[in-house]
Amino acid sequence: MSTQPHLASGPEGPDALRPLLATVLDALEEGREARGGPLPAGGPEAVTRAVREAAGDVLPEHGSDNALHTLVRALAAGAADPAHPLCAAHLHCPPLAVATAADLAASALNPSLDSWDQAPAASALEALVTRALAQETGATDALVTTGGTESNQLALLLAREKHGSVQLLCAAGAHHSLHRAAWLLGLPDPVVVPAPAGTMDPAALDEALTELHGPKGSLLVAATAGTTDAGLIDPLPDIADLCETHGARLHIDAAYGGGLLFSNRHRTKLDGLERAHTVTLDLHKLGWQPVAAGLLTVRDPGDLHPLTHHADYLNADDDTEAGLPDLLGRSLRTTRRPDILKIAVTLKTLGRTGIGALVDQVCDHAHEFADLIEAHPHFELYDRPTISTVLFRPAHASDDALAAARRTLLHEGRAVLGRARLDGRLWLKATLLNPHTRPGDLAALLKLVEGHTPR
Repeated sequence: MSTQPHLASGPEGPDALRPLLATVLDALEEGREARGGPLPAGGPEAVTRAVREAAGDVLPEHGSDNALHTLVRALAAGAADPAHPLCAAHLHCPPLAVATAADLAASALNPSLDSWDQAPAASALEALVTRALAQETGATDALVTTGGTESNQLALLLAREKHGSVQLLCAAGAHHSLHRAAWLLGLPDPVVVPAPAGTMDPAALDEALTELHGPKGSLLVAATAGTTDAGLIDPLPDIADLCETHGARLHIDAAYGGGLLFSNRHRTKLDGLERAHTVTLDLHKLGWQPVAAGLLTVRDPGDLHPLTHHADYLNADDDTEAGLPDLLGRSLRTTRRPDILKIAVTLKTLGRTGIGALVDQVCDHAHEFADLIEAHPHFELYDRPTISTVLFRPAHASDDALAAARRTLLHEGRAVLGRARLDGRLWLKATLLNPHTRPGDLAALLKLVEGHTPR
């Protein structure tokens, strides 16, 4: 840049940030208006061309004062906007403004949670908030992660380190990160338990556990509370009973469904969660946080011992003995940003009632959308929603026509819908995570699909 760049924190930090924030906000608004919908029109080639033109020489000899505005505007114009009511494909939430503002503070202060002297207040806040959230699941402690994938990987690692090589069992609809974690950790291929109705079959699990047997803890069952395809919840109490009977360890992947804990109306859907040894939570799904905001809760704090690590420049023995907290055992990562701040600000600002109301709203929207589909003569509903995911399809369309219609809507920038293959058929997926969605938006979404799918 032509002027001397200022630091984001320190004495001049706030004054340096204020005009830049105005630039960012203006660029976000201009980009949104240029996009005009939930997704940029024209497909990958058009988006790539627009970004290339905006970026120009990404490492010029001399900087430009307009770079911030130019690139933020380009990113906004080419974004899939999760705050748009017709952007409903994935577990990709519109973040709360208060959480986004807190994330700015985290970036400006830039603490790193690998030693206390880099993050005094952040480490204290993380300890308070993680333990409070752990208690919500019936656990004693929790680690902050980048999301469900890292949490699931950690769950398998902790099980392996406590019990030796473990055999993972999971349902056919379990998240793919569990299979990848088993591969990454050198564990045997997971035993896939049938899920004929989309959730783990307890009778089939009982049979698999009986055939495998083995020392206590050597079998690890991963149940799911909120499947990616349909938002279904495995029968957690039955699975927990079987794990106790067979001496198996239980992990529950509640990356999606964990947000139901905040709702008095829906919390009972997670009965049995408190019986798990480890639980995956992911608040950048049903928690409206900017990425990343994952956690792994643990019932037995002793399970975290394998993460203990010593690096003299970060946690020297004499420093630890003198009372400086040892943070290295809180993650497999060394440098960690204070993602707990945005979570803490959200919990404190909205409280249980406020967050629960958001959960109830998106679940209500899913039921409203299901009602529209059931009442429409040309559409078919897969099933009533369990959380906020709705699967549907035009009744007489082929799978190929359905897939093509979805891609056309993407290419035109009209709507962003997901896809799932269940019971041998392709379904469109609407994941409703926007509390501000209105009934008219849902009707418009259905009309768009109808207009783009040949009968």
